[in-house]
Amino acid sequence: MTWEAVIGLEVHAHLSTDTKIFCACATAFGAPPNTQVCPVCLGYPGALPVLNRRAVELAIRAALATGCTIHERSVFARKNYFYPDLPKGYQISQFDRPLATGGSIGNVRILRIHMEEDAGKSIHHGEVSHVDLNRAGTPLVEIVSEPDIRSAEEADAYVTRLRQILMYTEVCDGNMEEGSLRCDANVSVRRTGASLGTRAEIKNLNSFRYLRSAIDFEIARQIAILESGGTITQETRLYDPASGETRTMRSKEEAHDYRYFPDPDLLPLVVDRAWIDEIARSVPELPQVRAERYQRDFALSGKDAEALVTSRPLADYFEATVESSGNARGAANWVRNEVLRVLNEQKLDLAGYRVTPGKLGRLIRLIDSGAIGGKAAKEVFDDMSASGHDPEQIVERKGLGQISDPAVIREAARRVIERNAVQVEQYRAGKAQLFGFLVGQLMKETRGKANAEMANAILRELLG
Repeated sequence: MTWEAVIGLEVHAHLSTDTKIFCACATAFGAPPNTQVCPVCLGYPGALPVLNRRAVELAIRAALATGCTIHERSVFARKNYFYPDLPKGYQISQFDRPLATGGSIGNVRILRIHMEEDAGKSIHHGEVSHVDLNRAGTPLVEIVSEPDIRSAEEADAYVTRLRQILMYTEVCDGNMEEGSLRCDANVSVRRTGASLGTRAEIKNLNSFRYLRSAIDFEIARQIAILESGGTITQETRLYDPASGETRTMRSKEEAHDYRYFPDPDLLPLVVDRAWIDEIARSVPELPQVRAERYQRDFALSGKDAEALVTSRPLADYFEATVESSGNARGAANWVRNEVLRVLNEQKLDLAGYRVTPGKLGRLIRLIDSGAIGGKAAKEVFDDMSASGHDPEQIVERKGLGQISDPAVIREAARRVIERNAVQVEQYRAGKAQLFGFLVGQLMKETRGKANAEMANAILRELLG
């Protein structure tokens, strides 16, 4: 029997609010340490929390977008544990009465979505540690999957789609480098068909590369222990990017003793159906639905459609280009191959890109009308990306207009045939490779401006 991995993920996503979940402190990233704090998020005695309505709205939006059942009554609890960056000595979270349950992303079921506050951040400098409490109290949703994942690749695909959904719905900015989205992975192995094995939890994975590497290492580590006759210890582990290995952080008993109890300073969270329905109407078309529509309405391949819905701004840009050009396939090719190339090379986002969908659409129309050829179009596009000028202006300035008049091309082709009589005779005698030479002479005769398709057809006709 072969080994099988069993993986469940806990994704922590910062909600895109301007202020913290229980106070009015700002949530902006990068502020000087301990400048976005107040008695509430510092845990001063007598400071009372007040729930942020916007945070609840975004949490509901996340639940709707993942197909979860939203419970009209949920409860905030105190989760008691101590860390230097948890000033109250407890975290306000939801335990047995979460905001939402059920739902799925692809074939991975979602167990629950609950709201909670983030802790602060410990910063280590050798033997000295500092604590920055700016992040304490930042609103989170924790999205817990069922153990339906079987490989690092499946985990990557699940988190990729979840991140897309959260960004499309503007629930979370998805910035893993800044800690806006991070993941804990529960990993165990078993013989195929056997009962679940003992799991290890890998904490705080904040990149897709780390997620894949940590899971792959942990699967291999557990299999090696079991095959050598050892046993797996339930524990919490950390991933070390330098070595590509996981290492023990702390041992873990079968059940946490967090001593949960309802927070006495917060009433139960009650959301009525009318508000849920109102939020549901604000949820945009999700990436998977959008990709399916592109395949159906624009006849795009699955690969092209998925690439174009990677982000909501990119999908919006593509659709605006389709509307401007009237050519969905042409728009897909230009956006996928050229627009993304320039954005990657210049490290730009679409908000700062000089080639608007309207300008790109007009370039595609110039190509489709035969006004310019493919080679000239690339030159025009690169100029547009650098200057922001209109395509028609660039074509005129550089003299890149294409000759699409059959009579003009036919006359040029006759001159080429007359001047290259030897090669023409050899071609007609069966040396077919000389056709390319004659086409090149025709393009040279027209200074590269002849419509290539038309030039090939006319030359072949005259040579025939």
